[in-house]
Amino acid sequence: MRSVQDHLAAVLAAAGPVTPLDVVLADAVGCILAADVTAAADVPGVAVAARDGYAVAAHDTAATHHGQPPTLPVAHDLRPGAPAGLRLVPGQAVRVASGAPLPLGADAVVPLEETDRGTARVAFQRPALAGQHVRTAGSDVRGGDVVLTVGTRLGARQLALAAAMGRGRLHVHPTPRVVLLSVGDELVEPGGAAAPPGAVFEADGHALEAAVRDAGAAPVRVGIVPDDRATLREALEDQLVRADLVVTTGGLSELAHDTVKDVLAPLGTVRLDHVAMTPGYRHGFGTVGTAVGRERAVPIFALQGHPVAAQVSFEVFVRPALRTMGGHADIFRPSVAAHATVGWPSPAGMRQFVPATVVGSPDDGYQVTPVGDPGSPSVQGLAQANALAVVGEQDLAVQAGQVVHCLVLEG
Repeated sequence: MRSVQDHLAAVLAAAGPVTPLDVVLADAVGCILAADVTAAADVPGVAVAARDGYAVAAHDTAATHHGQPPTLPVAHDLRPGAPAGLRLVPGQAVRVASGAPLPLGADAVVPLEETDRGTARVAFQRPALAGQHVRTAGSDVRGGDVVLTVGTRLGARQLALAAAMGRGRLHVHPTPRVVLLSVGDELVEPGGAAAPPGAVFEADGHALEAAVRDAGAAPVRVGIVPDDRATLREALEDQLVRADLVVTTGGLSELAHDTVKDVLAPLGTVRLDHVAMTPGYRHGFGTVGTAVGRERAVPIFALQGHPVAAQVSFEVFVRPALRTMGGHADIFRPSVAAHATVGWPSPAGMRQFVPATVVGSPDDGYQVTPVGDPGSPSVQGLAQANALAVVGEQDLAVQAGQVVHCLVLEG
């Protein structure tokens, strides 16, 4: 029997980052940056108005001997996109829109609401201060600065910065594409009539599709594949062209009809193991593809068909692999140490993963309570859990008050 650590080490050794490539900004959303982004020039390139108003030389608005700022003639209007280089004549004002280039000789913008909004001459409510409401050249970004570093996850704010510098493409680790196949003659899609006798509604593909997306990868759910070797092989060969990783669920019976093992064995390096964990002790992992014409071998996971076993195995093995492939630095779920509110038994020599609820805070500490029967976790219990309580192989039982390490599935 293989330990959880040994199996995870084998998984991570085979699941390297997807080869980086240049993509357009729209395709970079959610990807991890694979090369630093350096600003080619200052942003903004020239000083611009930060408010709608009047560009002035601040000293021209100093109070007169009557105690009031003078009125100034309005010499020109400037809009965003106007050519830079207009020179302000001393003793005059230029009406400017927010984002317009500041005239040479101007050092302040007086907002509209602090004036009489004059078009020929403008009166000010108070003297201006040099620098007010002006975005100086390079105030956002200095040319030559590294503005986005390797390992950054690209979201709206980061893409705005890249676009503001004129970058239309970025060098990223592309989002891994994950093909999902659910294997079993007994499976039927939910949403129709009641399942016939002996049939089971297909839950794994729907759950893993969401889990893959949550891990930052792109799922491709193929759907149900019957327990037929030829059909499964054909489905795999068809899908490998689009896959960075493949996950199958079901078909792992150790009896005569071990569909997945028989199909995968000649296609690559997949081995079937008993992993010392519960639920989900039966696992297949390796690579496939070169035997069917792929230049690069594709990692493949074969998980048990029970929805709880499949989802626990995904959290423990598949999710870290996907995070690694996507170039993420944080590949594991956060964990906390929590005091068990109740006790429960744990099988000898097995690492037990128990759906549970964790409550508390860093200051007050955390408490963990199993949801349902720890020895036979249910789909309903897993749906109600926000964590997996992890019990070590050496523990035969958890005692009330004992500290248990927990993988936090959601906040």
